[in-house]
Amino acid sequence: MTRFTEELRSAADPIYQAIFDHPFVRGIAEGTLRKEQLIHYVKQDFEYLNAYIRIYGIAISRCEDRAIMALFNEQISFILNSETHPHQNFCCVAGVTYEEMQGYPLAPSANHYIRHMLNVAHEGALEDMIAALLPCPWTYTEIGQRLLEEVNPDESHPFYEWMHFYGDREFGITEQLRRLLDEGADSLSQARKDRLKEHFLTSCQLEYMFWDMAFALEAWPVDLPEAKEVGR
Repeated sequence: MTRFTEELRSAADPIYQAIFDHPFVRGIAEGTLRKEQLIHYVKQDFEYLNAYIRIYGIAISRCEDRAIMALFNEQISFILNSETHPHQNFCCVAGVTYEEMQGYPLAPSANHYIRHMLNVAHEGALEDMIAALLPCPWTYTEIGQRLLEEVNPDESHPFYEWMHFYGDREFGITEQLRRLLDEGADSLSQARKDRLKEHFLTSCQLEYMFWDMAFALEAWPVDLPEAKEVGR
């Protein structure tokens, strides 16, 4: 029997393929990203991951199973204490410090992504949250594995650490979230499953938009003088 999350991944395959081919991801593979693109990515991803932590906190508040609470708590710790490493890699290549990249306004696509996840978290059930959260670890793990296989980088590659951080993770948290979503979806109506699919595909589209935002240095159409500028 096909798992529900296998159906989701199949439906999202065109988006995954577009992400793999995106010029920012290709720039990681080829080591050709510009300083400004790396800076813009880290500024936005710092804020995105702060929102991700908050959503895990909301998810914990909806749990009755301590094992699931522990899983989400572990992921909060991972983001706070481990997922800074790929950011540090980008910052090192860009010649800036990670601390300088924190506290910046959200660009439109990052703002859209965060609002999507928060809306799902506040309005939906636990399985809705998982469906919206799942594309982030799933796409990054597949990107990392593909780049390691394609590039086979040595330590001289500027993004060696980034590729290994995500490519060596296998599918730990992805598989755990998939299992929770598959189990939660078993008893749901087709209408509810369609809603979960909508959350998942929207997050996949926004993953693509996040890469595009970083590559294009996306900003709001009217510049405001109080916005901070670092590394420009």
